[in-house]
Amino acid sequence: MRNRPVPDLSPEDASFVRSLVIREDAALIAFDKPVGLPVQTRGNHGRSLDQLLAAFARSNGKRPKLVHRLDAGTSGVIVAAKTRPAAAHLSASFAGRRARKTYLALARGPLPAAGAGTIAQPLLVRDATRGEAPVIASNAAGSQAAETHWRILERSGETALFELHPKTGRMHQLRAHLKHLGCPILGDLLYGSGALSAGRLMLHAARLALPHPDGGEAVFEAPLPEDFLAGLLKAGLAVPSGPK
Repeated sequence: MRNRPVPDLSPEDASFVRSLVIREDAALIAFDKPVGLPVQTRGNHGRSLDQLLAAFARSNGKRPKLVHRLDAGTSGVIVAAKTRPAAAHLSASFAGRRARKTYLALARGPLPAAGAGTIAQPLLVRDATRGEAPVIASNAAGSQAAETHWRILERSGETALFELHPKTGRMHQLRAHLKHLGCPILGDLLYGSGALSAGRLMLHAARLALPHPDGGEAVFEAPLPEDFLAGLLKAGLAVPSGPK
């Protein structure tokens, strides 16, 4: 979006980021972000999705603008706007909670007896030392309201595949809420047991539905990646037919 120097991308990087495109039109681009790729890096140094958006830059240096975030360890749907009006429209949709997000998470712990429910637990961002969780469930001053609807799609022993619908967009909300529920996400280094339970954070942004800048509703979906599917099979869980 901004006029700024366009970094030189290798043909390999340009091809890579274009391979992530789910859908592109005049207003936006939806990507299927792989696990491990940061959305942004501090000071915009190093390889990130934001840096790779240079592959879509215009001759005047304007490039698409990301309108929301995913953690580096989370895979799945993420959207960038191609124009200023589209960026304003999409940002307002997220701020106004008109964007409906569906995540899939593989988690383990004493599972709730119910098949579905809501976590309405405020979250507090704290100054954590390295290796500690930066977000904790707390009702202390400075905490922010956070709400997540959950549904268990499959369960085997103390392991379950959760479908998650966050109604707020707090930092690390799903990770902190599932820890609060007693079922941290597998592979979560900050809120769970990290690599002892899985080789990646088992959290995937499977579906995003939101008002399109040109009218109507846009729906984007990203299939479960192979490493997530392998985790399901290892846990003895069936592959879901798709998020609702």
